[in-house]
Amino acid sequence: MTIKTDVLVIGSGIAGLFTALKISEFANVVLVTKKNKSESNTNYAQGGIASVIDPNDTFEKHVQDTLIAGAGLCDKVAVEMMVKDGPDRINDLINIGTEFTKKGDSFDLAKEGGHSMSRILHSKDLTGAEIERALIKSIEAKSNITVLENAIAIDLLTEHNQQDLKREIYKNQNCWGAYILDISNNQVLKIIAKATVLATGGLGQVYLHTTNPLIATGDGFAMAYRAGAEIGNMEFIQFHPTSFYNVKNSAEFNNHSFLISEAVRGFGGLLRTKDGEFFMHNYDERKELAPRDIVARAIDNELKKHGDDFVFLDLTHKTANEIIEHFPNIYNICLSQGIDITKDLIPVVPAAHYACGGVVVNLNAETSLKGLYACGEVTMTGVHGANRLASNSLLEALVYAFRCYESIKESFNKTVFSIPEILDWDDSGTLSYDEKVLITHTIKEIKQTMWDYVGIVRSDLRLDRATKRISNIMVETELLYKKTKVFNEIIELRNLVTCSHIIIESAKLRKESRGLHYSMDYKFSVPEDSIKNTIIKKLDQ
Repeated sequence: MTIKTDVLVIGSGIAGLFTALKISEFANVVLVTKKNKSESNTNYAQGGIASVIDPNDTFEKHVQDTLIAGAGLCDKVAVEMMVKDGPDRINDLINIGTEFTKKGDSFDLAKEGGHSMSRILHSKDLTGAEIERALIKSIEAKSNITVLENAIAIDLLTEHNQQDLKREIYKNQNCWGAYILDISNNQVLKIIAKATVLATGGLGQVYLHTTNPLIATGDGFAMAYRAGAEIGNMEFIQFHPTSFYNVKNSAEFNNHSFLISEAVRGFGGLLRTKDGEFFMHNYDERKELAPRDIVARAIDNELKKHGDDFVFLDLTHKTANEIIEHFPNIYNICLSQGIDITKDLIPVVPAAHYACGGVVVNLNAETSLKGLYACGEVTMTGVHGANRLASNSLLEALVYAFRCYESIKESFNKTVFSIPEILDWDDSGTLSYDEKVLITHTIKEIKQTMWDYVGIVRSDLRLDRATKRISNIMVETELLYKKTKVFNEIIELRNLVTCSHIIIESAKLRKESRGLHYSMDYKFSVPEDSIKNTIIKKLDQ
């Protein structure tokens, strides 16, 4: 089945929804999402969105905090653009009905690790869900936005998967849409578009422990890589230092770890070992308010030193009313697991949380392929550098979604589009697959390999071992993919192993410890041959 549209948006987090909403002002949009409209990393974002709102705060302070967290690898121009555009984009959210928590007539601005000022707007501790609610309500009121739920993108439409064009053009130069699997009907759709926006979110499911939902299988990263787009700085995976440790091993937490927000430490939460000892003062003068990579490594070191499975986060010195008022969702979730955070210590461990690298885009959200744009976690904008400052992710997604809208609008005003005849999906000669246990086992092997060898602490030896194991899985997966009819699990497995490969290859290129990439073989210093960005590009197009 073929669908033609002006713009195809893949993903329904804050980046995808806001892009679709803005583009609907001048064009027809098809928005594709893997599950339902509200299932995304955005929906799980508790802490909030950073922006200069307080009259005592300045753009310069926010920029400087971001640059410090990024460990020398941020693109200062991109950071300044994001910070200065921030207040206008916040107003956009407010204008569509987003309700941020207030104290009297002013916003209740929280302070989080790495920030020199209180500048985090939030909606209690469910900020992402509130933003999604407002965006989805606005989307549903637009007659020229078609939402396809329970649909997963397979690959982008480029020269490479069009055989007639492949003979004429060796390297991919254009994107004209995507092949999409409609999971409900088990049917592959060919969606042809003048512009395609990747807003597919993160890749946390690559790792054994992650705060990301099940849908975060790195689809956008993998599709862009296979299409020949530039991918950058994928070694910088942020591990959130405080995810809830599932002592009861309940089914609710088997697929992803529940996040104990950064805001809890900003509120005054203190970290203790299982023996009750404070330890953050041994690692950084900012203690619990140090950037996430420092806190995550500190916890990791304490766990290894003591042989423990978790540490504790302590809020018991705060009043019960304060805790419940600020963190009602965290309070209720923990209570369901037998932990009353007003009087009990919270067991926590680090978990894969956010990819600071991704599909390389410029200030206009354009990728290296004509017609392909990207925004949100799937991108490398240069804003985050080697480590993301807390609560900058939703802001970056919002600002670059708006840039997508502006770029595509300008393109539509000055471009005469000529899209070639695109081949239908051809699965002739393939067979149905009924051994899904093998896929389940392979995914577990990927997660364990990445956690053990390409996690918070790395080494050349660990990366070499990961390379061998992931390379074998890539070959096996591609053979399986080519001989079977596509289905959800094989698509996600293919993307998970591709993302694992990109992360490992990027990590091997960086011969230093910096930001989120910590190697036992290299100190935190800037060697003479240090590279600014690790750019990976698939060569066999």
